[in-house]
Amino acid sequence: MASFGGVAVSDPKLSGHFTQGQLRALKAQFDAWNVGKSGVITAAELEAGMENLNLSKPLTTEEVAKLVEEHDVDHKGGLEFESFLRVQLELQKNGRSPSVSPQKSAFLTNAQFANVHHISASEKRAYVDHINTYLDNDPAMVKYLPIDPTTDDLFNIAKDGVLLCKLINLAVTGTIDERAMNIKDKLNPWERNENHTLCLNSAKAIGCSVVNIGTQDLVEGRPHLVLGLITQIVKVQLLADINLKKTPELAELLDDMEEFEELLRLPAEKLLLRWMNYHLKKAGYTKVISNYSSDVKDGTAYAVLLHKLAPESCTLEPLNIADPLERAQAVLAQASRIGSSKYLSAKDIVDGSPNLNLAFVAHLFRTSGLSTDSSKFTFAELIESDDEQDSREERAFRMWINSLGIEYVSSLFEDVRDGWVLLEVLDKVSPGSVNWKGATKPPIKMPFKKVENCNQAISIGKSLKFSLVNVSGKDLVEGNKKLTLAFLWQLMRYHMFYLLKNLRLKGKEVSEADIVQWANIKVRNVGKTSKMESFKDKSLASGVFFLDLLGAVEPRVVNWNIVTSGLTEEDRKKNAMYIISVARKIGCSIFLLWDDIVEVRPKMILTLAASIMLWSLSSKAKVADASASPEKSPSVKSESAPSSPPTAPASPPPGEDVLPPLDTPSSPPLDAPSSPPVDDPSSPPSAPPPEIAENGHDTPS
Repeated sequence: MASFGGVAVSDPKLSGHFTQGQLRALKAQFDAWNVGKSGVITAAELEAGMENLNLSKPLTTEEVAKLVEEHDVDHKGGLEFESFLRVQLELQKNGRSPSVSPQKSAFLTNAQFANVHHISASEKRAYVDHINTYLDNDPAMVKYLPIDPTTDDLFNIAKDGVLLCKLINLAVTGTIDERAMNIKDKLNPWERNENHTLCLNSAKAIGCSVVNIGTQDLVEGRPHLVLGLITQIVKVQLLADINLKKTPELAELLDDMEEFEELLRLPAEKLLLRWMNYHLKKAGYTKVISNYSSDVKDGTAYAVLLHKLAPESCTLEPLNIADPLERAQAVLAQASRIGSSKYLSAKDIVDGSPNLNLAFVAHLFRTSGLSTDSSKFTFAELIESDDEQDSREERAFRMWINSLGIEYVSSLFEDVRDGWVLLEVLDKVSPGSVNWKGATKPPIKMPFKKVENCNQAISIGKSLKFSLVNVSGKDLVEGNKKLTLAFLWQLMRYHMFYLLKNLRLKGKEVSEADIVQWANIKVRNVGKTSKMESFKDKSLASGVFFLDLLGAVEPRVVNWNIVTSGLTEEDRKKNAMYIISVARKIGCSIFLLWDDIVEVRPKMILTLAASIMLWSLSSKAKVADASASPEKSPSVKSESAPSSPPTAPASPPPGEDVLPPLDTPSSPPLDAPSSPPVDDPSSPPSAPPPEIAENGHDTPS
């Protein structure tokens, strides 16, 4: 699922190359260059627009025409917006752009594109209506609702963080334990910051992109960032059930010549387009809808679709109206008859607003349902589901990758098969490890190029001491789930340990046993008696130890009045949900679910403990830096820890968190998930334990 904040891109891989600010600027530039307002940029328009760019190698008229021809795959006479984005990537690939980073754009280097803070009044109206509808009975929000979309009330209400947290729980129920939220009439700055930290870490956990958003942005209610985040959250909610596992009736979209796995891998946006085209084709509509913008702006597809879904309520009368705006008004009047006119105005249809058209179609899908013909979807219901453990790990790894701010991943096993995402992640967690000259960027037509990318990823993994016995790039290209998960687990684990190592005094190595003993020391030092023997310790199911640990690293964050002993199944669930929200509230970036704690899944337990330790170390390092440079006040970021290795302090500051001495040899790390027999632990090279005092503070060596 492609993340977006103001501009929707149906191709997740394509959207991953641009930040949301860049997409907004590029959309504005696309509209400016499209002087004919046809929805596509012709070769002449592209050439005229590019004349103002300081390209390192200006394109000739013939080269511009060839670019348009190559990217006009639907033969529409020019470039649609997504094709326009692909042209940008083509310029970078061929060295014709002043930009060298896949996250930057040649078109964005021009000063005239600095206006990236555009606010869509239509989108604000639509999302305010969404909030007023879904939160109208919420006790904490009743005093604010209904919100007036013609004012800035939305952004002012969002300043305390409660509204955004409530929206996240609407999108994915139970993501935030509301007992961890600060809800009262007047919040102090610390409490507001906690709410926004909880919001941003929870938003990451449901698949939103928050890389360029900080808590201070939300505290100040910056409109373009608040609206961009709300857009993503609402999108997650509307697309939540558009998949074969939750809606097996979607199997009716399967073509006779298509494998079920192909349909299963489609992201929600594309599956929604398939659903729309399926019904349009049955209704005799010949045009294929490939986007939520130019293809639907004349309103004819909507008129036909509504008639096909509800012929007793919706007629084809709008097709007889010549004026596009009047036709759009008639279409929405028909949609209102079946309760599906939300999100769009007639002007939004004519303007081709991609976000709102997507929201409209998603809402139409949710309200109209599918056919009751079970000839195909019974297969989807009966098909053997993925191994539950694999599914959980896939989700955790996917959300972790998306939190890094690189290529957006919507379908883990499919999106990593060409190796490019793996190389981007490796370059992020181990800077400089990737030979980009030897890598091939998507789209990749030749299979052996995908194998080359994956082989390089495997080679780098081996250099980082991953356990990859008998694993080759071909295994990843073929989509071997067990081996893909094995590789990603070691990659995620390496990243956590790498960050921990670089926050330690002199950057000494960290082992799993170090984390266990650090946690035990922290809990013991505040007078608690709970203890963790290992990440497989069944006593962790109660949740008491991790609540003790969170209370030890941040004394004021746990409300002990609501903590239970964890003796019953219900109490264990409550404690586990509270642990996750409290950890996110202080700044931990975690991707496990409550039942990962209750069922004591060792890998997920390790990620939780390591994240708490990482937050504790990094927060103390920030305090030390602030003490060393009192004139500089550190700003609060949305990420709980830097994604590239920070610089460790030269000497231990007062109260610095460090590791306790080991009484026993380090235990071997957790095995990679269902990987072939291994003879090497999946961890960075170990080093002798440091000399550390019993009170848990570093002592210089």
